[in-house]
Amino acid sequence: MASWSAPTFSLVEYFESQTLFQCGYCKNVACSVSNGMWAHSLTVQDYQDLIDRGWRRSGKYLYKPVMNKTCCPQYTIRCRPLQFQPSKSHKKVLKKMLKFLAKGEISKGSCEDEPMDSTMEDAVAGDFALINKLDIKCDLKTLSSDLKGGIESEEKKKENSLKKEGSKELIHPQAIEEKLGSGEPSHSIKVHIGPKPGKGADLSKPPCRKAKEMRKERKRLKLMQQNSAGAFEGFQAQGQPASLLPKAKSNQPKSLEDLIFESLPENASHKLEVRVVRSSPPSPQFKATFQESYQVYKRYQMVIHKDPPDKPTVSQFTRFLVDSPLEAEYPANGPECGYGSFHQQYWLDGKIIAVGVIDILPYCVSSVYLYYDPDYSFLSLGVYSALREIAFTKQLHERASQLSYYYMGFYIHSCPKMRYKGQYRPSDLLCPETYVWVPIEQCLPSLDISKYCRFNQDPQAVDEGRSKDLNRLRVLHRRSTMPYAVYKNYQEDPSEEEGVLEYANLVGQKCAERMLLFRN
Repeated sequence: MASWSAPTFSLVEYFESQTLFQCGYCKNVACSVSNGMWAHSLTVQDYQDLIDRGWRRSGKYLYKPVMNKTCCPQYTIRCRPLQFQPSKSHKKVLKKMLKFLAKGEISKGSCEDEPMDSTMEDAVAGDFALINKLDIKCDLKTLSSDLKGGIESEEKKKENSLKKEGSKELIHPQAIEEKLGSGEPSHSIKVHIGPKPGKGADLSKPPCRKAKEMRKERKRLKLMQQNSAGAFEGFQAQGQPASLLPKAKSNQPKSLEDLIFESLPENASHKLEVRVVRSSPPSPQFKATFQESYQVYKRYQMVIHKDPPDKPTVSQFTRFLVDSPLEAEYPANGPECGYGSFHQQYWLDGKIIAVGVIDILPYCVSSVYLYYDPDYSFLSLGVYSALREIAFTKQLHERASQLSYYYMGFYIHSCPKMRYKGQYRPSDLLCPETYVWVPIEQCLPSLDISKYCRFNQDPQAVDEGRSKDLNRLRVLHRRSTMPYAVYKNYQEDPSEEEGVLEYANLVGQKCAERMLLFRN
């Protein structure tokens, strides 16, 4: 069966000047420096390649900090969920949630970790100021006739191509939404699956045994294995399956999934459910819960960030956390929920208490933002949601094997409050010069000395993805797509090439050849 896919092009407008604005981390004025562009549409592969070059989105606005100039360098960080082991503080948060769900217990004190991306909105306030100043519209209908014509031309070409391949076999996105039902996640994205009743740990007992008891257990198992060595051949000779042999108990520590999905008693005090709903384009489930989700966001901004009541408006919420340039894609070898932008809703006893905004991309789950009901701050929902998103990434990996990373946004070593992301190990930081991933343990000593660092220790290494041929860059001009080599004939200002070259170097050769750069 052929798979349904979005138009195979991205459309962006690049701003040919670096912007200065107040830093959301150190709060100094006009010291945060970044490059930016507006994405009218973006394929998930293009965005994956862009974040692997230090870009990040806020709504439809994409920005890339100028690392050697900005006051607080922001390094892209990713966690490796397949090797992830929760720390002691992570386990405390998970056990605190289990105790609350099982018995309604509210633990005193709070976790030292900060909520995931808790100050992100402050950090990008300057970017939104730029958007407002330029009066850029999200709706493609408001764009110039050149832009509209170019888009329509591209879509017609795509439609004709798909029809030739057999349009009757395409999977429509509505079919995926129907599988989600009334907000319940489908089988492949159902995230709250615990062991059978009676098989989980007793929350009233200590979480682990003493070392002396564990040594005795190992000796006992070793003796059993020695005694059963001869019996094994007898089992095989009689045609008995090896599975009937006594199995040694594992002394391995509990996995993240074991801790998250530990079974609860039948008379548990609370019920927690996690639902994954597509936010762009909005699914019926997202639309049905929009107002409730927005109200949680409004309370979060007012209580946690001290926003005045008139600041967290529906428009601001939509622009910041709902609008997305990512096209929904449903490849046959991808996760059943598809790729694109989603809200992961945490429902406690039938009401939303937290929402994790995420992007599901070809190689990763990218965390965008988290907001929650301040009344439940005692549950350390920032840490809990990050651990759930790591577990969710592992679950998606089972269906899409190439999807194996969890991107946590930016790591800011120069801001002590933002170092918490480094506690999710193993993790890597992106070298700002060569765009290779380096284990964070190797980066920290250098960051302790200087806030800006090149992590790649090979002095001869260069950016392998850099722009190598500007003439192959794609341009949308006068309702037509063309390589830059052709577009140069239309240029009236020779200095324009400098801005185009800057764009090409920032996005890299692959994206420059695939994405359409709109030139008015």
